[in-house]
Amino acid sequence: MKYRKNKLILIVSLLLVTGFMATSLASYYTSRASLRSQIRLSQLPLTSDNIYSEIQRDLLPPIFISSLMANDTFLKEWIVKGEKDKDKISRYLKTIHEKYHTITSFFVSEKTRNYYHADGILKKVEEENESDKWYFRVRSMESDYEVNVDPDMANNESMTVFINYRVYDDKHNFIGVTGVGLSVTAVKKLIEKYQKDYDRNIYFSDDLGNIQLNGSNLSKRVRNISQIQGISDFTKEILSKKHNYFQYKKKGTTIHLNIRYLPELKWFLFVEQAEKKSIKNIFNTLLANLAACAVITIIIVLLTNLTISSFQAKLEKMASTDGLTGIYNRHAFDIIMKQAIKSGQRKSIDLSIISFDIDHFKKINDQFGHPAGDLVLKNIVSETKNIIRESDAFCRWGGEEFLILLKECSLDDAYLIAEKIREAVFNASAVYKGEKIFATISLGIAHYNSDEDQAALLSKVDKLLYLAKENGRNRSEKEISTG
Repeated sequence: MKYRKNKLILIVSLLLVTGFMATSLASYYTSRASLRSQIRLSQLPLTSDNIYSEIQRDLLPPIFISSLMANDTFLKEWIVKGEKDKDKISRYLKTIHEKYHTITSFFVSEKTRNYYHADGILKKVEEENESDKWYFRVRSMESDYEVNVDPDMANNESMTVFINYRVYDDKHNFIGVTGVGLSVTAVKKLIEKYQKDYDRNIYFSDDLGNIQLNGSNLSKRVRNISQIQGISDFTKEILSKKHNYFQYKKKGTTIHLNIRYLPELKWFLFVEQAEKKSIKNIFNTLLANLAACAVITIIIVLLTNLTISSFQAKLEKMASTDGLTGIYNRHAFDIIMKQAIKSGQRKSIDLSIISFDIDHFKKINDQFGHPAGDLVLKNIVSETKNIIRESDAFCRWGGEEFLILLKECSLDDAYLIAEKIREAVFNASAVYKGEKIFATISLGIAHYNSDEDQAALLSKVDKLLYLAKENGRNRSEKEISTG
């Protein structure tokens, strides 16, 4: 029975654990898939849109300023007239610098190759000079402008974001390059602000994948996106599309990457989001769910165990006790008696047995009815239990016949106990419908001998019971001692 109970509890536990685990893991993986979908379809595109809007607000005005400069009538006329009165161009560039708060403003003439800025002529650009290659690149490009990051010679070689704009005369002949510069530090602060506001990694590259601007999250040693672990394998694919989404692994973490092309800057905007932090929250929820499931499982198992144990106790009681009187039934007494005899044989313990039944019990049932007879049985059992010890086994053997097994009890002591029971029953009465019902009992008392088995002992005490009945009832007959 215990094995079956433990097996049932184990099965219930496994079913609960399996059910909770399956539900929790399904919820976890569904939430993770939903989160990834949300990052891909909503969060990253929205962040790109927001950053793009802020870039338009913060970086596009310099492009507009450069466009105004490139189409300025004064600048064009001054160039066409031979670049005379160089103070005029210096004042013009200084006005642009002060009015629009740029870090620098400049003009390079195609005819003279002079590099003008607010303080005058800085130098002549030369094709052989590495620092002047930007000019010849802009000179030969098809688009009207570019955004480029280069050292600014006029500002102690500090890194500057230049908007280089081609200038044409009225006949659309190329006559130079003008534009303004913004401090990279200021732009980097803007990127850092984006990264802090959106909790994303943000950087920009040109059409060739060269990193133009980036925040502190990207290593300074990374100069091209092909050097970034995880996306180097599909650099060409990234640069061939205006919009794209990629997912890659970096240091064991899944990175979601949204790419957007900014035509005004001719740059690619990269917005990365590591799912680790978001997944961690879901994982923590999973752990909390599993912990809650563990607690619930333990509670359910404990309640199941208590319930089964309670039912088991009830079943065992029903299987071992008489339903009417609550004392041992014949089956249980048989087991107890076998164990007692084995113990008596091994340890030489005195073992006595009393057998009794109710005199003329049929007449009581016939006269008062079976409910009255049941009440008489209960009353006799109650009187008997008041006399015997808790260690003694008391059994309803069948009908109105009872057996009492007395451990560590001599034949004489057993006889005295039998007489006490007989007298108690004789003096007591059961009350049924206001009427007292008296009854008497006849008893047989025997002592266990080591050479006897259970059947022999029961046969011996049964004969003594019938002897008591033959000798007039309401009496006790004990075995004649041979010791």
